[in-house]
Amino acid sequence: MLEMDEDKLRLIKLVEHWIEHNDEHGNRFKEEAEKAEKIDLTKAANEMKKAAEASDEVSKRLAKALEYLKEGD
Repeated sequence: MLEMDEDKLRLIKLVEHWIEHNDEHGNRFKEEAEKAEKIDLTKAANEMKKAAEASDEVSKRLAKALEYLKEGD
């Protein structure tokens, strides 16, 4: 039982870290997309925006996983 609790806590901390790290990347994608737009790199900017949106979706799914972990699944 103790090992399961330790594994669960480790997973919770890991998922929290992933969310934070992923959000940082997603924000950076958005920032760089804006810069790309300013220098008329429209296609690249659009792809970076799509990457930012995908990153947002990943964070949402990780947050849901975290919710389940904290509830006990």
